[in-house]
Amino acid sequence: MSSEVTYNRIAMLRAERGISRRQLADALGVHYQTVGYLERGEFSPSLHLALRICAYFEVPVEVIFSLEPFPRLGAGSNGVSRSA
Repeated sequence: MSSEVTYNRIAMLRAERGISRRQLADALGVHYQTVGYLERGEFSPSLHLALRICAYFEVPVEVIFSLEPFPRLGAGSNGVSRSA
């Protein structure tokens, strides 16, 4: 099925750790544009590449990859406003 989508948090983890696309690509042995394609969801990684990405960030696969969209950060479901 060509409409299968794999969601990921690569860009978020990369930004959180101050790593450029080129640095991540060099560490993974891929072209830096591949990292961009992955982050935008234009390319789904092979299982081998996905596991290498997880190993690089030292997190379980479900932290980075999902078949469902990740919830937006800061989108609390309790509806409580912090403004006075």
